[in-house]
Amino acid sequence: MTKRVFRAAGLAAAFLALSLTTAAARIPASTTSGKKPTITVYKDPGCGCCKAWIAHLMKAGYIVDAKDSPNMAEIKQSLGVPKGLTACHTAVVNGYLIEGHVSPEEIDRLLAQKPTIAGLAVPGMPMGSPGMDGGLKQHYQVLSFDKTGKTKVFATH
Repeated sequence: MTKRVFRAAGLAAAFLALSLTTAAARIPASTTSGKKPTITVYKDPGCGCCKAWIAHLMKAGYIVDAKDSPNMAEIKQSLGVPKGLTACHTAVVNGYLIEGHVSPEEIDRLLAQKPTIAGLAVPGMPMGSPGMDGGLKQHYQVLSFDKTGKTKVFATH
């Protein structure tokens, strides 16, 4: 009788371990590891606010792959950033474009909600946005945009 109980308990433990492993395999790695995805950032090599924005991303837990480019206009065009939404740097994360000084919190929300959009943009370089720290803080909007360039307000700061 004791052998049967011991064997049944062993089988139950093995089944539980297999179930947990299978369930974990269905959860995206970023959820199980707590790590955020890599953001590829295209920036001008001498831009200080781009470096400051990258510091905000890294502080928020993102892995950043920074790529210096002297021809940002060409990169923006090739990636499909609408002309009216441009800022100093352009990033790509999980298939979304991020243009300008979008906060890590808004990127988190984008990645959690997974809307059917091309990306987010903060046109220009508003003071008080991440990477544009210091000085008098301006009110600004984070815009979502689709592949046609149609925009909607995603957040207001």
